[in-house]
This record gives sequence, structure tokens and C-alpha cells, in this order.
Amino acid sequence: MTDPLTRWREYADGAVLLDGFHALKHALRFGAEIPVAVTTDRQAALALAEELAGDVRDALDALLSQVPAPTYASLVPRPHPTGVVALAVRPSREANLRRLAQMPRSAPVVVLDNPRNLGNAGAVIRLAAGFGATGVITTGTLDPWHPTVVRGGAGLHFATAVERLGVDELPPGPVFALDPEGDDIRDVQLPDDAVLAFGSERSGLSAELRARADQLLRLPMRPQVSSYNLATSVAMTLYHWSATGGALAAS
Repeated sequence: MTDPLTRWREYADGAVLLDGFHALKHALRFGAEIPVAVTTDRQAALALAEELAGDVRDALDALLSQVPAPTYASLVPRPHPTGVVALAVRPSREANLRRLAQMPRSAPVVVLDNPRNLGNAGAVIRLAAGFGATGVITTGTLDPWHPTVVRGGAGLHFATAVERLGVDELPPGPVFALDPEGDDIRDVQLPDDAVLAFGSERSGLSAELRARADQLLRLPMRPQVSSYNLATSVAMTLYHWSATGGALAAS
């Protein structure tokens, strides 16, 4: 069997860093290709799988190699409490774009317009995967596959289509953009093929995205409260979709 560090060096350029047990667990559940996975304590990692993720225990048993703690620490930006790290092959951009463009859709696409915070982007991807969203698109300079975003998303990038696109490249479907000046979201039933757009944490929607929107919507908010966290706004919007006729409401 090839030495795990040799395989790591072979795949490191361009691979997706899965930092921690839960990121690896989710990636396996949603079909990621994992060429190498290491841990500081193989027995403890497999015991954790027995407790929390029995469905991937055998796959982890076949994948995981034990390495010394200093070797593990050299592979990650900061050690994860579970002492597990892996590399995954990033999904094909072409396949993701086909998935995003396919109509009709059974669940919305989430767009983060020029987001700034890597952790927020990861939290949104985790939310979107949980609601079964078709995908998450970011505009602007933030890389949605950055290791910090993947860590924040707990490996659930593999459960939905995650790509960076320009506003002029958004997939088909009516665009509903969240804005304090919009119509009350409670009066609107969001269709499954909706494109749900959220502005950046600091400056809100870009002029380009606002012009692209078919309708502006606002979330209910107490007066004198300035805003919600980005992930909270996405969660409220996806919940509204699911509760008023979306795919989760029918499941």
C-alpha cells in the first residue's frame, strides 16, 4: 500500500482539505472521492464512527492511516480536536454547472453576493445542504472552496453544488433578493426554482444583483435592530420556502 504521506503529496495541489472527522464523514456520505485520510489515533476515530456515523465506519476503516501527531499537525492550518484530516477530489465544475442550470428544480439555489466572511459562507453551505438546496453560488472574490469555508460547512460542500459565478452567470429561475426595502417575505410563496440572493455582511446587495432581481423581499425584524447574521437570514428564508410548499414540507 502506498505510504499515506506520499499519496498526500501526490494529491495536495488542487484537492479539498477535509479538516476533522465530521467533514470527512459528510464527504463520504455524499459520494466524495477520498484518496487519502490520516489520523493521530485510528482506534479513537473508528470508535467515534461507531458512535456517531455507523454508516461510514467500514469506509473509514479502509481509508484511515495513523500518523504521528507532529506529522498530522504539519498537514493542517490548525489541529482539529478529532485529529482527523483527509483530501478529497473537488467535484467537476462542469457537473455542478449542469446541476445548477437544470430545470425544473426541486429546491432553490442560494446566492451570496460578494460575501466577505469565510466562516459565514461555510455556515450557509451547511444550512443549504440541510435544506436540500440545489446549490450555493458566491459572487465576488471569496473562494467558496477555501479550507476555512469547507471546515465551516462540515464537509457538506459535497451535498450541494457549490460554485463561484458572476451575477450575469446566475442559473435560470426567478431571483428573489433579500433587502430591508423589499416586500414582506411572509406574503410571498417561494417557488422551488427560486434563486435566493443575499447581500454581503457589510454593504448588502450590489447594484448589479439588485438590478437582476425579480422581486426584493424583507425578513420580519424588530424596529431598531439593524440586521441579522448572514447565515441566520439564509436559514429563515429557506425555512419559509420549506414551510410554505417547498420540498421539505411535502417530505
